[in-house]
Amino acid sequence: MYFDPLYFVFALPPMLLGLWAQFKVKSAFKKYSQVRTQSGINGAEAARRILQRGGLGNVTIETAHGMLSDHYDPHHKALRLSDEVYRLPSIASVGVAAHEAGHALQDKTGYLPLQLRSIMVPAVSIGSNLGPIIFMAGMFLAGTIGTTLAWAGIILFGATALFALVTLPVEFDASRRAKELLVSQGIVSPAEMQGVNAVLDAAALTYVAAAAQAIMQLVYFLTIMNRRNS
Repeated sequence: MYFDPLYFVFALPPMLLGLWAQFKVKSAFKKYSQVRTQSGINGAEAARRILQRGGLGNVTIETAHGMLSDHYDPHHKALRLSDEVYRLPSIASVGVAAHEAGHALQDKTGYLPLQLRSIMVPAVSIGSNLGPIIFMAGMFLAGTIGTTLAWAGIILFGATALFALVTLPVEFDASRRAKELLVSQGIVSPAEMQGVNAVLDAAALTYVAAAAQAIMQLVYFLTIMNRRNS
């Protein structure tokens, strides 16, 4: 099973897509990190303006360690921006900051996909790690016990695939909100949106790749189970 050629049929295409997505997001961010916003507004200022416009003055804006480690923490109502995004007045910085502020707006309005994703986090943290291990253990065992274990692994990992799918509308909607607010709040001009689009669209591609990888791995597990039952 470790050297099953069929695995590469399922794993290689989404893996290549993921590598391409990572290249795109890094190159787009690097390029537009060097393009200063005409307004002179940096990422932290852009996020604060959007949050205040949305009545979210209670959300704190903090710095986070690591490149592109930006995220919104719904439990602590904190928007954490990487150092470069926080301080630089670049098109890439305001685009990323606005995207994360979009998640805060989703949280305020009770955006359903975001709520579902938050609920699923504990199950996903278990399923993504234990699911494949339990599945492989079940495949090595014969009889009902092995079959039961294999299906348990599939169900656990299935939560990971579902999480990746639920993540897509969450991220797409946050980018949509960001693009609208950046222009309406005067943070960037319509002409600068080309750079914002390049950065956020590349970031969105990474989530598409992650979903594809999870789904294809799940399909592979199901294919192996079908082969076993045959």
